[in-house]
This record gives sequence, C-alpha cells and structure tokens, in this order.
Amino acid sequence: MLSLPLSFRTARLLTGGGFFFLWGLGVLDAAWAGPPVPRMDFVPPPAGTYKLERIQRATDGAVLDAAGKRRRLAEFTQGKVTLLAFMYSSCADPTGCPYAFTVMHQVKNELEKLPQTRGRVRFVSLSFDPERDTPQVLALYGRDHGGTEQHVAWDFLTTRSRRELLPILDGFGQDVGVDVDRATGKAIGTYSHVLKVFLIDGRRNVREIYTTDYLLPAMVLNDIKTLLMEAGVPLK
Repeated sequence: MLSLPLSFRTARLLTGGGFFFLWGLGVLDAAWAGPPVPRMDFVPPPAGTYKLERIQRATDGAVLDAAGKRRRLAEFTQGKVTLLAFMYSSCADPTGCPYAFTVMHQVKNELEKLPQTRGRVRFVSLSFDPERDTPQVLALYGRDHGGTEQHVAWDFLTTRSRRELLPILDGFGQDVGVDVDRATGKAIGTYSHVLKVFLIDGRRNVREIYTTDYLLPAMVLNDIKTLLMEAGVPLK
C-alpha cells in the first residue's frame, strides 16, 4: 500500500465504493466504549492554573451541515469553546478517528455534568471524505449527538467537494494522504493522516492542538475548563 498526498491530482483517484460503517453507527450511545484510552502516568494541572497560548486563527471555509445546508466553518468556531476534529467515518485505525471519537465522547459526558457549561461548548467533526461522508451519512451521527438543543452540541460537517475541503485542511495544517494500491495505482478507500484535534476559543483562536499522545480526556477537559474560566465562566 502506498499513500499519496491529498491534492487535486490524487483526488481524481477517488471513486465510489462500499461504505463500511466501521465505527460509530449503531453504537452511538452513552454506553459505547470505543478504543481503550491509555492511563495517564501524570496528574494534569488543575483547570485555570495555567494559560493556553494563541497558536493561530481558525481557518474558515465553505462546509455543509448534516441537513445539507451551505454554511461557513466560522459559524461553528466562534462564540463558544470548540473542539474540532477532522475525521472520515470508515476509518478503521484504532489510534485514529475512532480514538478521537472515544475521547470526545468521554469529555462530552463529563461536561454535561456541569450546568455552567450549557451552551458554552461545541464539538465539531469535519469529514475529509466528502464523496462518501455525505450530509445524509453524517445526519446519522448527528441524530444521536448533534443538534443545538443538547447541553454540548456536536455538529457533523462535510464539504461539497474536495476542492472546497483542501484550503481548510491546508489552513489547519492537517495532512491527509490517499492510500493507493501499489500495483494498480488506484485508491483503496482509506486515508493516512496524523490525528489532530483542535481546541478553539470563542474568538476563533486555536489554543491547543492535540495529537494521539496528548489526546487524553482529563487533559482536554481541563483545557476546556481553563478557556471557560478565562471567559469568566464560574467553575469549581
């Protein structure tokens, strides 16, 4: 198997194909465990005792919500503390998208125990596989986790085309490669990517970027609380 950088050239390799629902669908309930989260060998500092520096501005771009409506990504990265993850729904790498989903699920459950966080935190999952992750597919995820009426909204987004997706990936520095068969040069339906999850404050500033080694529920939860406290939300 060979991995080619995602570009306008390699995007043409992508065709249809079976959609396998390898994670998420059918198990999107509060009891779903997902891939195991490693135990932390250190105690993270308490929320509010440290500062998260501004790393970059959150990139804007054209997206589609789960209803198929044209939106701007900036609508989902301002006004609230936002946890943004890039994903594709047929990812089978247990250290990739399924792991990020597991961590986000655990953090969301903890946040919903705190009434002070209601309406102040948002989760966003943005697919980099627009051909297969259509709004109709992502609506199945949103049915269980999305919607603005929830304590912590979780929005599932895609794009209309790869041409609209690529500037967003580039802006966030999210590298994605298309896996191709060495013998035929044809795409095999999977992607190679470095897991990145972005923590964004209410003013669209990226304040933390988590990779696999540092994407741990306790750390993410404390960082979210720290940004909320910075914004004046009273948390114990």
